[in-house]
Amino acid sequence: ELKGVEFIAANTDSQALEVSRATTKIQLGRGLTKGLGAGAKPEIGKEAAEESIDDIRAMLEGSDMVFITAGMGGGTGTGGAPVIAEISKEMGALTVAVVTKPFSFEGKRRIRVAEEGIEKLKDVVDTIITIPNDRLRGLAQPNNPNLLLEMFRKADEVLYYAVRGISDLIVLRGYINVDFADVRTVTAEMGRALIGTGVAKGSRRALEAVQMAIANPLLEDISISGARGILMNITASSSTLSMEEVEQSSSLIYNEAHEDANIIIGTVFDEDIDEDIRVTVIATGIGPDARSFEKHIVTPIESIKRKNKTIKLEHDATTHIQKDTVGISGYIKNSGKQILDFDGLDKVDTNELDIPAFIRRKAQ
Repeated sequence: ELKGVEFIAANTDSQALEVSRATTKIQLGRGLTKGLGAGAKPEIGKEAAEESIDDIRAMLEGSDMVFITAGMGGGTGTGGAPVIAEISKEMGALTVAVVTKPFSFEGKRRIRVAEEGIEKLKDVVDTIITIPNDRLRGLAQPNNPNLLLEMFRKADEVLYYAVRGISDLIVLRGYINVDFADVRTVTAEMGRALIGTGVAKGSRRALEAVQMAIANPLLEDISISGARGILMNITASSSTLSMEEVEQSSSLIYNEAHEDANIIIGTVFDEDIDEDIRVTVIATGIGPDARSFEKHIVTPIESIKRKNKTIKLEHDATTHIQKDTVGISGYIKNSGKQILDFDGLDKVDTNELDIPAFIRRKAQ
């Protein structure tokens, strides 16, 4: 369940759009591709996105944050994603990319095209998370008849928890409240990133969940060590979450991170999580080109009671990251958060939101 999140689908392929569950869709390059795909040619994907700049700009108007999802190595995703990211940045939105790299069996050419596209995308986003499809194999049961679908669901989960880890912190209450300015501090102009989620229960649940989160086997060979910015979301029931657990989780992150890292920790209450605790860690600024920050850890503060409203969202869905697709996933508007994906979408629920100020102003 993603509270306050909408989804929009876009593609050069009109048939792919027809089967999408999103109610808002963008067909890229109507005149150029005539409703067909980009033919695995990034230059066609780029031209198609450029032809549809006005439509893309209209969708991003007023956005605070944009998640771009793309399957790299083909045409639409590889060529279109950098164009959309550039528009997003020009409009002042915080822009995060979550992209997949092809399986090795897809050939050297496709892998090379994907890597070239990722390099272009790095130049126009604040943060990028890369998922090599080859890593999906180790997470699926080998005798599973639905092996391929299961592998792609694992990639979907990375995107889902990246968006949820941020959106829940902004719109839901907890012991430690985090706002959009905190998110921008950690993710703006930070380069490569790691996203991980862990769920655990029992007396050591907090430590176990954090350890699972920072050991995500799906991501490329990067670790939290040396990260310049870290955003951690701790989610649990209000009746079970203790300050000791928050402190344990924070200490582990603090010890693993770069000594100059900017660490922002927030908590979210979810009464449906029962005895579990879920920890999502987004570590940014991994690599030599990342900018550094002064060490800062957000300290616990009392929750501020905010006016409750219910926002009915037109689009309820989660994204599928498919090859040959590009997605603008997760853009936050003043009236809510908007997720755009360029292919298949699955339904999720929306509930009443504890609206933060930047959303509430638009809704009133």
